Amino acid sequence: MSDSPGPRTALVTGSARRLGREIALGLAAAGWNVALHFNRSADDARETLADCRTLAPACRFGAFQADLADEAGTRELVPRVLREFGTLDAVVNSASLFEHDSAASFTYDALAAHMRTNTAAPIVLAQALHAHVAARSATGAVVNLLDQKLWNQNPDFLSYTLSKAALEAANTVLAIALAPQVRVVGVAPGLTLTSHMLSQDKFEALHRLAPLGRSSTPQDIVAAVKFALDSPAITGTTLLVDGGQHLMKFERDFSLM
Repeated sequence: MSDSPGPRTALVTGSARRLGREIALGLAAAGWNVALHFNRSADDARETLADCRTLAPACRFGAFQADLADEAGTRELVPRVLREFGTLDAVVNSASLFEHDSAASFTYDALAAHMRTNTAAPIVLAQALHAHVAARSATGAVVNLLDQKLWNQNPDFLSYTLSKAALEAANTVLAIALAPQVRVVGVAPGLTLTSHMLSQDKFEALHRLAPLGRSSTPQDIVAAVKFALDSPAITGTTLLVDGGQHLMKFERDFSLM
């Protein structure tokens, strides 16, 4: 994927907690240097940083705070990573705003907030990666975390859904615009982790609602991200990693079922 000597370097957004953390740990275990992005979860970022160093003491890791809703801060993120690591080979956009609204409660502000973090920031980071790898005559990859609900829509989380649909469309546009230096691949999980909106029993029952009898696990998503990063012939498409949940009709979002 890259012409960099030695370990490759990836920036993983939202890597202090949840799925972003699992991706960062998975890349560390696979021998990547990892730049860990976080916004408000500083304590969690420090813990993830320490765990990465334990997993791969020969690799390099660093934590970088940025509010992805702020354009100036987002545009400065890759230059900050480059000052510490020297090179960058991949960006994994895992950070995401996920706040509930509906057709009845929709506002301009809700949509704008989701679009800034979930759509605009990944595009800006892809733009910055492209400029960097083109300048050093190398290649790179962007992986955007999407959502199976784009292929199985329901009326919940309207602004979130629209922002992820725009990012999915950006996969195609960016794959064309940034080729041949940068590949752009989507990974769309199914129900992967529980939340404060689901009891453990409810999560386990919903997780089984899939043609394969189970949805995605964090390990499944990490494997898909690594596959996307290591597959030089894949770009402009999305890997649906959800146990087939996108093939089933759900009338509501999992968290509200």
